[in-house]
Amino acid sequence: MNILLIEDEAPAARRLTKLIADLRPGWRVLDVIDSVEASVQWLRTFPRPDLLFMDIQLADGISFEIFRQADVQTPVIFTTAYDEYTLKAFKVNSVDYLLKPIDEDELATAVQKFETLRTASMQTGASALPPELTQFIAQLTQPKSTYKERLLVKSGQQMISVMVDSLAYLYSDEGVTFAVDLVGKKYMLDYTLDDADGFLPPRQFFRISRKVIVRLSAIGRIHPYFNSRLKLDLQPMPAFEVIVSRERVVEFKAWLDT
Repeated sequence: MNILLIEDEAPAARRLTKLIADLRPGWRVLDVIDSVEASVQWLRTFPRPDLLFMDIQLADGISFEIFRQADVQTPVIFTTAYDEYTLKAFKVNSVDYLLKPIDEDELATAVQKFETLRTASMQTGASALPPELTQFIAQLTQPKSTYKERLLVKSGQQMISVMVDSLAYLYSDEGVTFAVDLVGKKYMLDYTLDDADGFLPPRQFFRISRKVIVRLSAIGRIHPYFNSRLKLDLQPMPAFEVIVSRERVVEFKAWLDT
């Protein structure tokens, strides 16, 4: 069985390699790749492996971008240090995801699910990549044109349409979602932040915590904050502290660096 590891942390890659060797001594790790760019090049160059172990946060971005640039028809077991992604969909099909540090028993379960999938696909001739995963990846990597360009919002007693490009940040307060535009005007939304996180263009907006989504152009200074978090100065300045949660710091920095 030929395995490809897509992982940008060398200690994590070494540990996963050892866990796989202990669990399935006959399996062969073909290579360890640490970036989206290198992964796409590898997948375009070499024969398809039997299984991919793929970290979500890579050196140069999010690994879902690989699916947009390369034809990936290999089963994938995702690994991640964060549970912010909506990956529970993977639990209903034969592809799994593992939270770091990877638990040996959970790895064994994921491998067993892969072997079940492989056996079924060989018997039926079906695609090795389940349709649920194909659809999920398509949603995560949807082109910019599918994101909302304007929102219907409440302004006093009226409903008006506001361009997404005019918004500076969105936040939740006591169960109500608000949007603030670049000149400081506040609007009440009928959407939750979970909804907004799905329809805002991800190159421009980032969810820094459960309660706040910020726009790139609204970010001023970035300050270290206690407990490994970050504090942001936004323009216009909100009436509350804007804190990047500890779980989102690494991905936030990568988002800023793309």
